[in-house]
Amino acid sequence: MNELWQRHWTRLLLSGMLAAVVYMAAFVPGAAADKAPGATRVGKPLAIKFSAIDGRSVDLAQMGGKVVLVDFWATWCGPCVREVPTVRAVYDKLHAKGFEIVGISFDEKKAALQSFVLKEKMTWPQYFDGKGWNNAFGVKFGIESIPTMWLVDKKGVLRNVDARENLGAKVEKLLAE
Repeated sequence: MNELWQRHWTRLLLSGMLAAVVYMAAFVPGAAADKAPGATRVGKPLAIKFSAIDGRSVDLAQMGGKVVLVDFWATWCGPCVREVPTVRAVYDKLHAKGFEIVGISFDEKKAALQSFVLKEKMTWPQYFDGKGWNNAFGVKFGIESIPTMWLVDKKGVLRNVDARENLGAKVEKLLAE
């Protein structure tokens, strides 16, 4: 019986140590950014092309001269919904200076997305394919959590894969380039 308890406690101790190492790694400077979806794409052109839910054609390659936020989100995602006022405020402030947003929705119900976008006055184009987590762009870019916000510079190059914090300042910096 002692040997059984010893193995049990050893496993508990080792799993606790592993959890602590994983937790601490999250605080290593640059660790999260290096592993963020899209991190290997930073500094390279980003290709996104689709027909939005309102019929608009969207092609990042045709948005040269604009700074573009690519917002991976869904109406059922609490943190995503909480970001909407901030994103809309930055859009309202900087749109006239060359800031655009492209929404990539992980919703499965088009009517819910359309209703939410209308209610929240989200005038930027939204991609929708109804596949939820199997969303074509989500799969292509390895998006594992939402909201995920990427910034593309005026040349169409992905510059930031963690744009949520200080979004306005990040956009203004790219607009000034």
